[in-house]
Amino acid sequence: MVIDLDKLKGRKKNIEILNNYQVYLITVKFLNVETTINSYILDIYKLFEFIDKDYDLINNKDIYNYLKYLEEENYSIYSVVRKISSIKSFYNYLESENILKVNIDLERPKFYKKLPHVLSIDEVDRLLDFKLETPYDYRNKAMLELMYATGLRVSELINLTKANVDISKNLVRCFGKGNKERIIPMGKTASKYLEKYIEEYRDLFLKGYICDNLFLNNHGKKMTRQGFLKILKIIAEKQGIEENITPHMLRHSFATHLLNNGADLRSIQLMLGHENISTTGIYTNVGTDKIKENYDLYYPKG
Repeated sequence: MVIDLDKLKGRKKNIEILNNYQVYLITVKFLNVETTINSYILDIYKLFEFIDKDYDLINNKDIYNYLKYLEEENYSIYSVVRKISSIKSFYNYLESENILKVNIDLERPKFYKKLPHVLSIDEVDRLLDFKLETPYDYRNKAMLELMYATGLRVSELINLTKANVDISKNLVRCFGKGNKERIIPMGKTASKYLEKYIEEYRDLFLKGYICDNLFLNNHGKKMTRQGFLKILKIIAEKQGIEENITPHMLRHSFATHLLNNGADLRSIQLMLGHENISTTGIYTNVGTDKIKENYDLYYPKG
């Protein structure tokens, strides 16, 4: 369910424009994924809440102060990048609909040049090298191997169905942000454990329910984000991973390790499902000449 904006507190003018923007996202941009629409709306609502001005009076200094506040509150780079993207989308909407002539500088501030930490290859190996004794172990092994092998978002992972994987061709078909489809290759190791889980263990989780989702919880229903995060943290702790691990850290590690081994940025962009290659540059933490050449090749305005 999309947000009922009339129940939110705030300046009347701002609530009205958010209502119009929400309609635009649904009817013009065709964003039928509620979580995506709600993220866009809430990001702008939080901006309005912090600045406390009518939207048409907000200036560059206001936005800079908001981003500085996020830094001081230790928001993660992932959250900040998403919020900047949401702000850009909102002001693009205002300009494209001739609502407001935009004079906002939306470049990322210098204090956000820092990049998130990634797991080393040794840490990933240690994380994935846990004992396989129960059906839960084999399910967890398949999930983690697949996530690291493909860079899937956790929402994409838990929404996979059996029909979305082609083990014979080592391919995964998923639907990302904006319900955009992409097909990602997966390694032989991920394919091996995924096949074993499907053939020998998945049906044990059903417990009389009918569920098309690939990964199931112990109640026979679709794995949840919270459930996956809990599993990941338990395994990381048992395997001696000291980092405060998150699902997105695996996605980021996937991209960085591929780049370290010579993959080009354009290929990483397609696998991650980034609309703009500059976003891929934000999420990767490698500074070799080869990667800079790839970046310049595919993103000449960089």
